[in-house]
Amino acid sequence: MLRALPQLSSHLRCTPSASAFGAARLAAPRVQLMSSASAARDAPAPLSAKALSVQLTQTPKPKQPLNQLVFGQTFTDHMLTIEWQASKGWAAPKIQPYGKISLEPSATVFHYALECFEGLKAYKDKQGRIRLFRPDMNITRFLKSCKRLTLPSFDKEELLTLIKQYVKTEQSWIPSERGYSLYLRPTAIATQESLGVGPSNRSLVFVIASPVGPYYKTGFSAVSLYASKEYVRAWPGGTGDAKLGSNYASGIRPQIEVAKDGYQQILWLFGPNSEITEVGTMNFFMYWINEKGEKELRTPPLDGTILPGVTRDSILTLSREWGEFKVAEGSITMDMVTRALKDGRILEMFGAGTAAIVSPIKRIHYDNQDLNIPVDPKDPTSQAGPLTKRFADTIMGIQYGEIPHKWSVVVD
Repeated sequence: MLRALPQLSSHLRCTPSASAFGAARLAAPRVQLMSSASAARDAPAPLSAKALSVQLTQTPKPKQPLNQLVFGQTFTDHMLTIEWQASKGWAAPKIQPYGKISLEPSATVFHYALECFEGLKAYKDKQGRIRLFRPDMNITRFLKSCKRLTLPSFDKEELLTLIKQYVKTEQSWIPSERGYSLYLRPTAIATQESLGVGPSNRSLVFVIASPVGPYYKTGFSAVSLYASKEYVRAWPGGTGDAKLGSNYASGIRPQIEVAKDGYQQILWLFGPNSEITEVGTMNFFMYWINEKGEKELRTPPLDGTILPGVTRDSILTLSREWGEFKVAEGSITMDMVTRALKDGRILEMFGAGTAAIVSPIKRIHYDNQDLNIPVDPKDPTSQAGPLTKRFADTIMGIQYGEIPHKWSVVVD
């Protein structure tokens, strides 16, 4: 037979003893300290340039003559690699011999295009010093692209320090001649070994480098564009303002198609009003006399469909500093272009980007007709207008340290 247990008094059930209170007070700080120390040990490691290790190649590659360089075909002796895991954070960065990357076929980068990259250049000035052009802007954009794809974040200064160290390691690959440089390609990919759409718990950041020559080896050569209504590069709410490989992949087929008809690039349009967004892989600029009779440099606004180019920002900043003409970031429609051409108000057009700095435009195919764009009204034989040339000369002068400027960062 079950017996009822005696009922404890409410005092004994609810009120701890004075000694218990004292023990709790003494134990609490120790528990908090132990918890903080444990949390510090378990927290994912941040990216640290101080943890960098360097393994130099034992078989250096022969260097090609400069006149044989083809963009993106020759690569230096080493690469920078940094692995990341969600549970552990960033591993120690490594500069190691350039070589293959081994990934499982199930790595998410292969299935869901979780990849982004950057493009910047290292230069040598007349004194042999290494210079980078506005690398902080590239790092900031790289971080933005990573966040858009849920790839891991990082400390921008730490990554920039690592890239500088990598450039110093590869400095013998930086050509000394003006117009030549070392192209740097930071890249981030998702490496989780599983199928299923979602954030990756593993990632790899790597940087490779390629010596490159001038975009126009024999001087400017104005390009012809095909204004496409069939294909769209980006759209509101998409990823047009991030530097993702997937943004470029979709533009390959359209470019091949228009090249058959003699056009070098696509002029990307969007919406019912045929708004100009970008030209090929560059930002678009139009120098014209606007409806108010003012000379104006105009470029499409950063509305989420436009990549915030470093060269784009440099051109806008220089223009505002010069103060010689109006500068506007606003809509440009093909109707505006055709009306301005009819009125003789177009002065120059060009694309802008890291590879070429500026690329003059001489012709646009739109609505089954070719629109001839003035290049230099004072010189019909010229392949670039005076303002286009001025931007090219000024920016290149800064890049090579010939024009003192805060944008040119010396790598010590």
